[in-house]
Amino acid sequence: MRVYVLLMGIAAALCFFLVPVARQLAFRVGAITEVRARDVNTVPIPRLGGLAMYVACALTFAIASQIPYLSRIFQSGSPIWGALIGTGVMCVLGVVDDIYELDWYTKLAGEVLAAWLMAYFGVRLVTIPVMGLTVGSTRITMLVTVLVVLVLCNAVNFMDGLDGLAAGIAGIAGLAFFGYSYLLTRHASPGDYTSVACVIAAVLVGICAGFLPHNFHPAHLFMGDSGSLMLGVLISAAIIQVTGQIDPANTALGYALPAFLPLVIALAVIMLPIVDFVWAVVRRLARGQSPFHPDAGHLHHRLLRRGHSHAGAVLVLYLWAFVISFSGVALVVVPLRKLAPVLVVVFVGVIAISRWMMSPRRARHTDAVADRAAREAPQHAVHEGVDEGTLTDDEHAERSEHAEQ
Repeated sequence: MRVYVLLMGIAAALCFFLVPVARQLAFRVGAITEVRARDVNTVPIPRLGGLAMYVACALTFAIASQIPYLSRIFQSGSPIWGALIGTGVMCVLGVVDDIYELDWYTKLAGEVLAAWLMAYFGVRLVTIPVMGLTVGSTRITMLVTVLVVLVLCNAVNFMDGLDGLAAGIAGIAGLAFFGYSYLLTRHASPGDYTSVACVIAAVLVGICAGFLPHNFHPAHLFMGDSGSLMLGVLISAAIIQVTGQIDPANTALGYALPAFLPLVIALAVIMLPIVDFVWAVVRRLARGQSPFHPDAGHLHHRLLRRGHSHAGAVLVLYLWAFVISFSGVALVVVPLRKLAPVLVVVFVGVIAISRWMMSPRRARHTDAVADRAAREAPQHAVHEGVDEGTLTDDEHAERSEHAEQ
């Protein structure tokens, strides 16, 4: 355990000190996020934070490879190199997009390439953890792996809409999955607690922790697509290494739902990004738009319109991510019949806290939202003769899209 905590600390420190370098580089190359109708920032903010996160990740892997205890993890042909290659290609793609703003199909092609390379170099979903069902052929294995990576990458990318949101959610997911991976590794291989998934999850937690001080509201730097896509690759690599490689039926864990446990944990850890992603795709397709068409209908936009402050909306989503993720991990060590009453109490408490943090129904605009509403009032509310406070969430989203176009 101590070596993994050390990796978290190294990754956090490296990322923290590399972020100012990335910020200066973003100004030099023009990677600046301008104020758009669907955004909540009121001034242009540099991006490319993902570049600092990837360099910190790569350096931490290099340092870890010199630790004797982890030497087996970094042998030639280890899947961890596939994870590093996949994240590197995805980060380069994100950097190009942060600077030049690629069209969606070019970006999707790059994502497929990065996911395929990661699968080619060993990070593959070999088994589906339902009674140890094995994926039939190498081609199917590659295809399923690529699909999983694409969904997770875009899920994290869609969540990156408020200061500190994507980094915090990814960090919480990484910490929860690290706990699950470590417990499973201890029981699957007594005497050897080294695990590719544990290393990846530990580094993921570290770079998120190092980036958050620069990115929490008010942010000095955005991670950009170079960061959100890369985090998606790291999360998917950790999940695939556990979910697709170990049959929990052969371990002493899993008192509840032993055959389905890895799927339950994986879904719980990334539940919020997946829900937001699926809803965004359905919402856009229903309007006849591309699934990648930007809008202001994400979970965080809805929280802001219902009265949360910028930081308050982020903290509410942190809270839900933490509860859902670690509730899933709790299934590893506590029987479901004993855990269920506790989960009911916890979820009721979280709902109560969320409602307490929310303002009255007549949504009050706060921090960045209030500033932009004041600027846009002559263009929207007055010019068009519409009372902004009476619009529904979907109408807000449509008006934001119209303003952007």
